[in-house]
Amino acid sequence: MKKLLLILFAVFCIQTVSAQKEPTIVSIKNDASAPTINRNIYGHFAEHLGRCIYGGFFVGDTSKIPNTNGVRNDIVKALKDLKIPNLRWPGGCFADTYHWKDGIGPKEQRPTIVNQWWGGVTEDNSFGTHDFLNMCELLGAEPYLSGNVGSGTVQELADWVQYTNFGGKSPMSDLRKKNGRTEPWKVKYWGIGNEAWGCGGNMTADYYANEYKKFATFMSDWGNTGGITRIASGANSSDYNWTEVLMKNIPLNMLGGVGVHHYAVIDWAKKGADVDFTEKEYFLTMQSALKMEELVTKHAAVMDKYDPEKKVAMIVDEWGGWYDVQKGTNPGFLYQQNTMRDAVLAGATLNIFNNHADRVRMANLAQCVNVLQAVILTDKAKMITTPTYHVMKMYSVHQDAKLLSIDFKSPSYVFDGQSIPAVSASASKDQSGSVHISLVNIDPVNKNKIEIDVKDLGVKVFSGSVITASKLQDYNSFENPNKIVPVAFKGFENKKGKLEITLPPYSVLVLEGK
Repeated sequence: MKKLLLILFAVFCIQTVSAQKEPTIVSIKNDASAPTINRNIYGHFAEHLGRCIYGGFFVGDTSKIPNTNGVRNDIVKALKDLKIPNLRWPGGCFADTYHWKDGIGPKEQRPTIVNQWWGGVTEDNSFGTHDFLNMCELLGAEPYLSGNVGSGTVQELADWVQYTNFGGKSPMSDLRKKNGRTEPWKVKYWGIGNEAWGCGGNMTADYYANEYKKFATFMSDWGNTGGITRIASGANSSDYNWTEVLMKNIPLNMLGGVGVHHYAVIDWAKKGADVDFTEKEYFLTMQSALKMEELVTKHAAVMDKYDPEKKVAMIVDEWGGWYDVQKGTNPGFLYQQNTMRDAVLAGATLNIFNNHADRVRMANLAQCVNVLQAVILTDKAKMITTPTYHVMKMYSVHQDAKLLSIDFKSPSYVFDGQSIPAVSASASKDQSGSVHISLVNIDPVNKNKIEIDVKDLGVKVFSGSVITASKLQDYNSFENPNKIVPVAFKGFENKKGKLEITLPPYSVLVLEGK
């Protein structure tokens, strides 16, 4: 009996110690030198891939689905509600096979194209430059055009710039007017090729740097009086030499941005299931996603060597989770479901971008509709928004807000002898004085407690919203489109200027202080 009492007492002591675990202390401070979080960090990507354009955005003006010039009205509304700041098009790999003049003029006269990268399908070019740029006007989003360097010519890209941007009399502006558009669209953001190290031409960094300078030269005049932002095809994940060569060899006055691409992938040969994944697959996916912190930091360090004033932006124009396609779908269409895992991935990645807002000034989630980590899925006339959509909508409060410096040592999420940070965070203060703190608990099992001293932030009343689910594998379906949506968050207390917060497992939350 005595032995049993000793055992029970020991268990009680262990439980008491566990229950009394100290919270993680988070420090948030106003910093006058802190950058503004560029709204373009919350950008999106629409490639001619699977059902992103055809059967996604574009259904044609004869469709019974409500549309404006062929573009679905429900998608336009959903993206406007998301405050989508920019949209990248037409690729991706597709961009370096796309010839823009095939997509203008009377639709019945446009030639077809075989999409050799994604499914080998034949497209009729019914969605082209006018359709995309007019759609961006509907969305209130900046267009980001990805130019064809791999199979295109310098003249072709220079003509595209003149067609979209020149208001005077010229061959291309006359052609634009003939095709029904009098005023130019004034496209600011231009990608000069895509993944030049791979599907964009399998180029070396030195070769591409020279190609970039040649294309960039003829896109504008000496002083770039048109004010376009020319963006170099950037590195594949951790290829820091690629960034080094570009920054060293391209004059800074010709370079508006340098791209970086990184996908959260377990193994390119076996990416894992989109829904029926294990905790091991979840851990490895998040481990890959959190590598973005290292990538951004190291690429930024290279850029700082040649551009200490940070005039050139880092453009993470492809990011997101990439899994095996949903069973029964075309493997070339990259259609995957979007679970609570994707919400956690999105929240953690956006926190990284926010915290590096001094250099990261645009990013593009791959992709917007029906492809990879989409924010919108469609099935004929049906449309749903995904957990990732809701996270990006919650985080939209950071757009154009002043970054607040944040410092803490994260607890660990340990699995199979490996560990990654369990908590991700960023914070900002908007022009009205409201403070927003975004927090992610990556741990799928354990709650995490944090404490934030907010006395010096000039706010007193807090409210919050959270997104979580019954299990990590949950998702919004066409049968149950609102299974995962943000709800009011009550798991915090404000005790004399200190916020005590309990983060549920695998959750994303945003607190607002006024």
